[in-house]
Amino acid sequence: MEWIIIILLIGGMLALELLNTAIERTVDLVTEEFHPLAKQAKDLASGAVLIFAICCAIIGMIIFIPKWL
Repeated sequence: MEWIIIILLIGGMLALELLNTAIERTVDLVTEEFHPLAKQAKDLASGAVLIFAICCAIIGMIIFIPKWL
């Protein structure tokens, strides 16, 4: 069960990174000059990746720290 969770977390992180890249490229395609909403869209997409990465790290610690101790 732990391996399934780890594989899901890795796959979820890769999928979210691809989604983040797609959002950033779409924003770059739509606007050529600086726009505060375009920056906000990019920041929010990156923030979603950061939050998921932190959750993955916490879950990884819950799974692996007891095995190391």
